[in-house]
Amino acid sequence: MATSKQWFQRAKKVIPGGVNSPVRACNGVGGTPVYFKSGNGAKVQTEEGAELVDFCGSWGPLILGHARAEVVEAVAKAAADGLSFGANTAKETEFAELVCSLIPGVEMLRLVSSGTEAVMTAIRLARGYTGRRKILKFDGCYHGHTDSMLVASGSGLLTGGISSSAGVSPRITEEVFVAPYNNLAAVQEILKANGDEIAAVIVEPIAGNMGLVEPAEGFLEGLRAATADCGALLIFDEVITGFRLGPTTYGTLANITPDLTTLGKIIGGGMPIGAIGGSTQIMSYLAPLGPVYQAGTLSGNPVALAAGMKTLELLRDENPYPKMNELGKQLATGINQIAEKKELALHCAQHGGMFTPFFRKKAIHNLADSKACDQKAHARYFHHMLNAGFYTPPSGFEVAFISAAHTEKQIAAFLKAFEEW
Repeated sequence: MATSKQWFQRAKKVIPGGVNSPVRACNGVGGTPVYFKSGNGAKVQTEEGAELVDFCGSWGPLILGHARAEVVEAVAKAAADGLSFGANTAKETEFAELVCSLIPGVEMLRLVSSGTEAVMTAIRLARGYTGRRKILKFDGCYHGHTDSMLVASGSGLLTGGISSSAGVSPRITEEVFVAPYNNLAAVQEILKANGDEIAAVIVEPIAGNMGLVEPAEGFLEGLRAATADCGALLIFDEVITGFRLGPTTYGTLANITPDLTTLGKIIGGGMPIGAIGGSTQIMSYLAPLGPVYQAGTLSGNPVALAAGMKTLELLRDENPYPKMNELGKQLATGINQIAEKKELALHCAQHGGMFTPFFRKKAIHNLADSKACDQKAHARYFHHMLNAGFYTPPSGFEVAFISAAHTEKQIAAFLKAFEEW
């Protein structure tokens, strides 16, 4: 039986860096990446045969846990009927109807194959709709790896120690304004000076790629008002938060309606998917109705839609959100109590089933705060918890997730292991 280390050595010969997404290289924590063989419920099994309680959940999509029986059954049935057609299917319409019914501000939905592709489409649509070129984003927010969104990004770019990517044209970066997250005054200043040039302001309504950073009171409401005043569109990137905190978007829960919403992760139930939604007026600018072109051979893939639709139906009907929130509170409260008792420079941020242990006492409001945390301490925490049987994100700039499959017993065991660190 080959070990994770052996698989990684083989992978590095045929895959750049041995990984197909940079954060998987575990450069932020050191050591050899863990190779997974299978998963069920809240647990995963490694190539070595070890069993771990998973708090990464494929970076968010697996809100019901691994291999939920109803989702697997739906996927198997869809696959038996055909993996892809590159043509229209009834499932596309049913899926769009379901999502639109769950998100009041979304009247039309365009399906794509990833969150990155959804954001790319949203940016192009905003430019086409407004006739403007420039974009305003926030330092540390990650919106996928399209060129314009790799300016001052979070997630794997932070873990890699680079602020942007090589290969991005300077002309692209000139079209992107960057403001600190939670700094409404900076946004208002930029819009006051350049508002008639800005097509859109894009934001993670709850930041999840510099660790879990919640919006300050009035921040999102201020963005809504400021963009409306200057004629720019407001885009909520809800690839992480969509259906994470309730059977809808965070925008809906916060009673804020952006012009466009991008989705991914949970809406595919573990399969590759993305979507962009908004009003009929704006969405009608997409081809074939309008002049903004977007296409994709695998868009609306029937197998991905089967997994996503069953996941959304279960979330709507079973409502596991109160349970996940309660487990999240238990975990975060426990970590903070242990940190206080042991006088650790650490606090755990939590919202619903999302959490991030920040290795710093002071609250985190933006990227500068997050980067001030002790990443070496986070690396020690990661490896200690891994050795104790718990898999957490291998980066201090990522969010950990509690799924509907996690139990109080597992949370208690996690806290016991953490206390022994």
